[in-house]
Amino acid sequence: DRANDIESDTPLLGNIPELDSMAVAMLITALEEHFDIFVDDDDISAETFETFGSLCDFVEEKLAE
Repeated sequence: DRANDIESDTPLLGNIPELDSMAVAMLITALEEHFDIFVDDDDISAETFETFGSLCDFVEEKLAE
């Protein structure tokens, strides 16, 4: 199961074929709903989805706002 192998430094964009632009949009929506946060388009960059850790850091920053 690939989900069990994900660590903080696991690359996301370019490493997970299923993570295309539509999947990123769906993931952002799911994060907004699950964590009750708002993600503005200007908040998102390629670095946000570079690794699992960078995505977690992004969510933590949004939760702290």
